[in-house]
Amino acid sequence: MKTAVFPGSFDPITLGHVDIINRGLPLFDQVILAIGTNSDKKYMFSLEERVRFLEETYKDEPKIKVMTYKGMTVDFCREQNAGFILRGLRNAIDLEFEKSIGQTNFKMSGVETLFFITSSGKSHISSTVVRDVIRNGGDYHFMVPDAVSKE
Repeated sequence: MKTAVFPGSFDPITLGHVDIINRGLPLFDQVILAIGTNSDKKYMFSLEERVRFLEETYKDEPKIKVMTYKGMTVDFCREQNAGFILRGLRNAIDLEFEKSIGQTNFKMSGVETLFFITSSGKSHISSTVVRDVIRNGGDYHFMVPDAVSKE
């Protein structure tokens, strides 16, 4: 089974994430949406809410599995027999950051990282921007899937 991991905090999941996930799905038998947990980080949404957002968004997609993990992503990939990591790139800054992580991950584990450039009209969307808009009472619904909009 060809498995990929799409790791993130998904605080919250955005339409940018959905874009990358949907474009990666045809390439794999299974895509694991892996919510990394870090007890030192303060999240806007609880882990349970973030899991619910992902599960609700992909409730009709049998190739999607939602899981949580701690520690290094490559260790999680090995535990799940996943040979690939999916990542999205919005701009050159993302490329430089993700490239070094992807190269390190490959050197440590042989897990290959596949980069998808965000689709036109989605490069401005990030969880950070969504959280800021929510905190300031703005309309964020055009940047997130329905599961988050309901909150």
